[in-house]
Amino acid sequence: MTAIRCDVESIGTRLLVRVTGQLSVSSAPQVRMTLMKCLVEQPDAVVLDLGGLGLAESAAASVFLAVSRQAAVWPGTPLLLAAPAPELSRLLEGGGYGRLPVFGTVDAAMSADPGPRLPTISDMMLPASGASRRARDVVADACLRWALPHLTDRASVIAGELVTNAVVHARTMLSLRLTLSHRYLLLAVRDGSAQVPLLPGRASTDPDAPRGMLLVDALSTRWGSQSTHDGKVVWATLPRS
Repeated sequence: MTAIRCDVESIGTRLLVRVTGQLSVSSAPQVRMTLMKCLVEQPDAVVLDLGGLGLAESAAASVFLAVSRQAAVWPGTPLLLAAPAPELSRLLEGGGYGRLPVFGTVDAAMSADPGPRLPTISDMMLPASGASRRARDVVADACLRWALPHLTDRASVIAGELVTNAVVHARTMLSLRLTLSHRYLLLAVRDGSAQVPLLPGRASTDPDAPRGMLLVDALSTRWGSQSTHDGKVVWATLPRS
């Protein structure tokens, strides 16, 4: 086998991804893209069945650590690996790729406790002029509920700008989702456009140049975007303390 294949199946509240073929440095980005799209759906865990996976280059296995670290920042979804082959299991557990949760069978990974589900608040919105105000209100309520008053102003600005960006550029139905992880407040806006937000040049003198993402970049710890099957998610994080 030379090609890589990722088949995704929804099982209960989890997504099972069967990865088959030869994993190499060149095929690793395809695996990463599939896993990131799975994380966008925010299941309570993403389980990887690596029983049919061959490793052409050991360095390519670092893709699982990269996705796991991204998942820990946003959206806080655990990545659980089922690697029945002893050599691959040893590499993932102790080959310098961090503390990846590796199980001997898919059943063991599927039944593993991912921990308590993270508190989440979500709201659907029309692409209308009042959406940004609605987003700020949702954030203010969430910060009050989660005892994070010190984050209210920054989180409200970030959410308002992300929603405004979706209203202006996507012009589709959109959803705002707030998640409270152990370390971060996570804000994400999903819309139906594949257009990726870009930072304008800070030295731009164009008065009509969009500045919203500059605010997001300045106020958040990290931000990014991820394509979905029907558009994209733009997310940002703030530390809880």
